[in-house]
Amino acid sequence: QVQLVESGGGLVQPGGSLRLSCAASGYIVSLNPMGWYRQAPGKQRELVAIITSGGITNYADSVKGRFTVSRDNAKNTASLQMNSLKPEDTAVYYCYARNWERSSWIDYWGQGTQVTVPS
Repeated sequence: QVQLVESGGGLVQPGGSLRLSCAASGYIVSLNPMGWYRQAPGKQRELVAIITSGGITNYADSVKGRFTVSRDNAKNTASLQMNSLKPEDTAVYYCYARNWERSSWIDYWGQGTQVTVPS
């Protein structure tokens, strides 16, 4: 089992910045990838950004150039730097990680952290 704990959400004005952090703990063999998803009210959960253990990243088109995902493999942490925030970025943000255990990849999710950008 792996536990993911997010921190760093909150209320920020349009154009502002926030940094989300995620700490993984538990039976960690290899977390690959780690990243972030978000879910706005009435919408499906969507990919925001993910990063492999080798540093390869993938971003949603809507956040490219504004958000940056990073990770520290030694500390089993991931971060999401969010700049130039827009009202449409308002959502619950979930940390995500895939762990190798019992000869298969298992998906884990954090509890979510609210990000609110008022219009």
